[in-house]
Amino acid sequence: MDLVLWAVTMTVALVVGLFVLLISGVAYSVFTDLVLPPGIQGPGKLRILHGMLITIGTLGNIAQSLGFGTQVTFIRYMRTKFLFAKHKEEAGLITQDMQFDGVPVRVYQPHSASVGKRRGVLFFHGGGWVFGCLDDYDQLCRHIAKETDSVVVSVQYRLAPEHRYPAQLEDCLSATLHFLKTADDHGVDKTRIVVGGDSAGGNLTAAVCLRITAMEESSELPPLRAQVLIYPALQMVDFNLPSYQQNQSVPVLSRTHMIFFYLQYLNGDISLGEDVLLGYHLPAELKTKYSRWLKADLIPSEFKVRGHKPNVVLTHDDDVYDLVKPSLEPTFSPLLASDAAIGRLPPAYILTCEFDVLRDDGLLFKKRLEDNGVPVSWYHVPDGFHGIVSFFDSGYLTFPSGKQALDNTVTFLKDI
Repeated sequence: MDLVLWAVTMTVALVVGLFVLLISGVAYSVFTDLVLPPGIQGPGKLRILHGMLITIGTLGNIAQSLGFGTQVTFIRYMRTKFLFAKHKEEAGLITQDMQFDGVPVRVYQPHSASVGKRRGVLFFHGGGWVFGCLDDYDQLCRHIAKETDSVVVSVQYRLAPEHRYPAQLEDCLSATLHFLKTADDHGVDKTRIVVGGDSAGGNLTAAVCLRITAMEESSELPPLRAQVLIYPALQMVDFNLPSYQQNQSVPVLSRTHMIFFYLQYLNGDISLGEDVLLGYHLPAELKTKYSRWLKADLIPSEFKVRGHKPNVVLTHDDDVYDLVKPSLEPTFSPLLASDAAIGRLPPAYILTCEFDVLRDDGLLFKKRLEDNGVPVSWYHVPDGFHGIVSFFDSGYLTFPSGKQALDNTVTFLKDI
């Protein structure tokens, strides 16, 4: 019995020791190797956040190696339980988990009486089409519902790698169409329905708008009132735009991570990453075609002062092109939609962050919308990084600019 107890004790001690070594190694790496650009908000807190993400990823890899499930499953669990822990319910809101045409959603309904029908907001969460769930975005959606006096619907679309494009889009579209058709049941004015999301959710927002505006002429659907794009991912053509080069290693979203997420969403073939990064995935004639809408020259000069080196590629790989061809569809890369399709989109609110690889996607989409007569409200966070809005109220890991950005988004919604 003593021998068994000794063995158990030694095993526990070994596991604890290895865990301490892992955490120590991560801390040393984060605080010595990570170089953050001057001017970014809360560099100390951002290092801690980055270290937490690295630790979760590393533990997930270990768990997978030991046969305790996949790394992705582990990371999803840890994100929900520790990084985006659900806060206690706020007074004044009624929440209900239900399904819209088979898609899980969480509906946030203000408890107080309303003089007329309320505004409706559908929210598509971020997470690279791989991570994210209703609980991760519970606090954010509660805040939007309470502060704007809106009925907010948070959509739990299917995730990669279990499901690939266009499954995520189809879920968001189905939920949106259901809400448009049943708005009265939720006390919502069907002419004041907004769709929005952050990061991958911003991509899905633009894609849903493209699909719905294409349907409007042949259906009795009311038009969407607006689209809210919070640091959206809008193209898989060029990963050498100024923001991708300037912020390629800035947490919480590096350039290599963004390529990884795109490929997981597309087909799961991560081996294509280097070719996509270098620009070998597209023929020269297509690059020329898309350069009308997608090139560094279209980005205001103030966003290039931190440097940019043009990426000149004179060749491409046909096999790689064949594998990534679906990424050129406008519902995958909304920046590539035709002028006619862009011109039919609803008014937009676009939020960008200076220290974000996706900054220029937002800037280029802003220009495309404006060039085609679509009203745009734009808010730029000069010291912000990707994901900052999610940390608007996270205790020690709260970033004031995230709260300011969310307040600006709320102000936009209130005017609808």
